Amino acid sequence: MAVLDDLEPEHKLRLYPHSIDWKNHAPVPHKADAQTVALEWIEPLRAECQHFLDCIGTRTMPRTDGREGLRVLEVLRRCEAALHPSAPVKLPGVHETVAIDEDVTIGEGTTIWHVSHLLRNTRIGKNCRIGQNVVIGPNVTVGDSVKIQNNVSVYEGVTLEDHVFCGPSMVFTNVVNPRSEIRRMHELRPTLVRRGATLGANCTILCGVTIGQYAFVGAGAVVLDDRAAVWTRGRKSCAIGRLDVRVWSSDQIREWRRHVPECRRAYVKLGREVTPHEPSSVVGSASTVRTAA
Repeated sequence: MAVLDDLEPEHKLRLYPHSIDWKNHAPVPHKADAQTVALEWIEPLRAECQHFLDCIGTRTMPRTDGREGLRVLEVLRRCEAALHPSAPVKLPGVHETVAIDEDVTIGEGTTIWHVSHLLRNTRIGKNCRIGQNVVIGPNVTVGDSVKIQNNVSVYEGVTLEDHVFCGPSMVFTNVVNPRSEIRRMHELRPTLVRRGATLGANCTILCGVTIGQYAFVGAGAVVLDDRAAVWTRGRKSCAIGRLDVRVWSSDQIREWRRHVPECRRAYVKLGREVTPHEPSSVVGSASTVRTAA
């Protein structure tokens, strides 16, 4: 340790060769006597001015300049700021343990539970419900009214449209053949989950696929390819129906409504599109119509 005391008439600069040893994980200091360092007796301000004049005459760079002065001021500014840390901005509905990186947008009405983390350049829509221990981002977009249950990671490359449901501990991926010793972040494959899809608890979505509108992926399923509005279940996904779209006759629809009077909607599926349909316009015994409560 060096100590300079300019008020001392002599022995202004002293060196203290103190040391610290660690014993049983605890610091043990050892103090040493000061060693004086001989300094040339000269007026400091006069020496600085003379050095400045010498640099002008010889056109050489000074020992210090304005840039170094600015760097010193920046160090002092940061030290001062560290002594008075600003209080974190508390967002309504966001727990105080949530980590929020820079350039993150959170929509109105969204709630986020304990120890979750939103990484940079992440966009969260309105009225979302994000559970505990959820990681989202970086560069991820989540639509409105999305529900993400506990222990889910939404990695870069994943996009969730409005009204998507992610069950507890379900898994997204973004690299098809990851290796620890080979960096493959430039090989990310995008995953798109369309509006209203449900991803059940503990299911796994292989990267590079599209989950269709209102698809239903059962608990524990593994989705390996595009699911255009299908149901999946089991260890390997398999289509067991299309968006709960079944073949209904007009009589079957009326029977359904008789047992489920609160149901007031019907839909028709043409190709990949599912659109509202009025039951009165259903003709034939094999119209593809779904009633939904």
